[in-house]
This record gives sequence, C-alpha cells and structure tokens, in this order.
Amino acid sequence: MIVREGKGEKNIMKETTMKPAHEANMQDYRIEHEPFYLPIQDEVELFQIAYENKLPLMLKGPTGCGKTRFLSYMAYKTGLPLITIACHEDLTASDLVGRYLLDGSTTRWQDGPLSLAVRHGGICYLDEVVEARKDTTVVIHPLTDDRRVLPLEKRGQILEASDTFMLAISYNPGYQTVLKDLKQSTKQRFITLDFDYPSASLEEEIVVHESGVDRKTAADLRKIAEKIRGLKDRGLDEGVSTRLLIYAGVLIKQGVAPRRACEVALIKPITDDVEIQKTLQEIVSAVH
Repeated sequence: MIVREGKGEKNIMKETTMKPAHEANMQDYRIEHEPFYLPIQDEVELFQIAYENKLPLMLKGPTGCGKTRFLSYMAYKTGLPLITIACHEDLTASDLVGRYLLDGSTTRWQDGPLSLAVRHGGICYLDEVVEARKDTTVVIHPLTDDRRVLPLEKRGQILEASDTFMLAISYNPGYQTVLKDLKQSTKQRFITLDFDYPSASLEEEIVVHESGVDRKTAADLRKIAEKIRGLKDRGLDEGVSTRLLIYAGVLIKQGVAPRRACEVALIKPITDDVEIQKTLQEIVSAVH
C-alpha cells in the first residue's frame, strides 16, 4: 500500500523518527550570518520569483564563480535552511532519500538530506549534479514538476513537498562529455541562471573584501586572471576562478611574495603541464 504523506493528509504509517529531532536537525542548516555577495545581474530577483512560484532552479557556470555563495546568500535572505549535497559517482538514491538503519533488535528509518528538506522545508542544493549517477538523479524528477512529490519506495510512502521547499542544482557545462552530461529530461525541468566571472570592478571588490589585500593588489590579480582565462581551450580546460584569486590574495596578505602566491594559488591548481606552467609564470611576471 502506498501512503501519501503531506499537507492535508493523514499520516497512516507511524513515524519512527521523532519530529522534534528533525526540526532540531533543520536548525543546523540555517545560515546565521549574512554571506558577502555582490549581485552580478538580476539573479536575486529571479531566485525570489522562482521560490515564490515553486520553480526548481539550475545554476550553470564555471567552478569558483560564486554559485554556492549565491545560494548561501539567498538562504540567509529568505531565512530558509540550506542542505548542500556534494554529488559524486558513488552517490545513491538512498543517500538522498534515506534508508533503514539497525537499532538494537529492530530497525528505524532515517531521512536522507533530500527527504529532510522536502518534509520540513528549505533549499536542497545538489552541487555539481552531473557528477552523480544518472539513475540517481532520476529520483528528483517528481519534485521538479507540478506534482512536487518524493516517493519513498522502501517505506511505501509518497512525501508531498513543503510549501517552503526548493530544489536547486549546479552544473558546470565546461566539464560535460558524452558520458557525463545531464539528460535533456533533467535539464528541461529547471529554470536556469547563467553564472560567469564577475566584471573587473566587482571581482576586485570581492578579492579586497574576502582576502584583505589593497585595491592595487586585487587589480593586479584580476589582470593576471583575465590573461589566463584567455588561454581556456588553448591548453587549459578551465580559467582561474574568483575563489583562487581570493586564495592568492590571502597568501599575499600573510606576507607571501606575490609571484610565489600566484604560483601556488593560480598556476599549479589549474594545470600539471610544465610548459603551460612556464607560460603562466611569464604572465604573472609581466604584472608583478
């Protein structure tokens, strides 16, 4: 027998996990301090519209450009818990939905992170969803249309999503391959916000705020990043992220020589090719 559980429905199957414990768990996912975030376009307004209209959201863009920070910022602004799931190839549907656990001589059900968010409300964020197995991502499909339900097949239940539940995923199209890409049946269930590296002035301001370096140092790091990003698809799979610029700024702020800071924070993380590393070192030397 399938039991439908949600708002306006009687829960026929007795819960084995206490609700107050669930609520206490959700408090752990709330963002207590406002994250620093500078809007790039109209992403804040579009997020609010998506949330109010119960639309699932895809954030698409290169690594380290602010997708996760944006969601943290919006979770703080809306007061919603944020449950982040780092997707990987070993992620199973049970990891998302939940499983039975041994408890002495009996078993008890433990909600997975997706079920927690569906049941109690909040943002469930699947980070780099393309890394998860395709048979695992299918489990989110019933949550991304007008049904907004999550089948718990092992329990014979169907969870109706809370009015305050929102599903968000991130996706880096630069890493897509024939074998590792999102199905169209998944992509077309989301509205999509494109993210890219901020404009020069915004990125400099971010680096100054997050690392503590002066404006000139931030401007120099930005110039280096711009030149390195120009080499994408010409020996580099990905450009230098804003995150790496912040790391370089932190090292410089702590007294590391700028060229050395750029070597360990900007060059070595993005390539192992010795010849390309030499080219990038020349770019750094031209600025510092």
